[in-house]
Amino acid sequence: MNETMNDYPPLSPALAVRDAAKAIEFYKAAFGAVERFRLVDPESGKIGHAELIINGSVVMLADEYPAYNKAPQTLGGTPVKLSLMVPNVDALMEQAKQAGATVLMPPQDQFYGHRSGSVQDPFGHQWMIQQEIEKVTPAEMQRRWEAMLKK
Repeated sequence: MNETMNDYPPLSPALAVRDAAKAIEFYKAAFGAVERFRLVDPESGKIGHAELIINGSVVMLADEYPAYNKAPQTLGGTPVKLSLMVPNVDALMEQAKQAGATVLMPPQDQFYGHRSGSVQDPFGHQWMIQQEIEKVTPAEMQRRWEAMLKK
């Protein structure tokens, strides 16, 4: 646990989950997360706020408190996907699966130059896990996308 929290990136996701303590352990096992700290409600034991580092980014996490935040199960799903760039998408997808994630899309090469796959974690959040395999210009990406749409 890091006792000084001076470094925050310009944008950090804040996830609401049911059972944040279990979620933290899942993210450690699935994505190699490192916990910075957690604030625990002494009466309920719920986590009001925790911070993780996943691949150099800060991810904030809390137990669901419906007046303030709602977990995907309460909302009936999630409209947001988190994109995680990694050196080896196949290896991390397998690691996430072994930790309890559900594979939504196995890794495959994409028109935009990434090898991508997606998982849903046991807490309802969806993760696009990707690695860059080719530099593709926006113009070439547009051309490839249009060609793909015609098929």
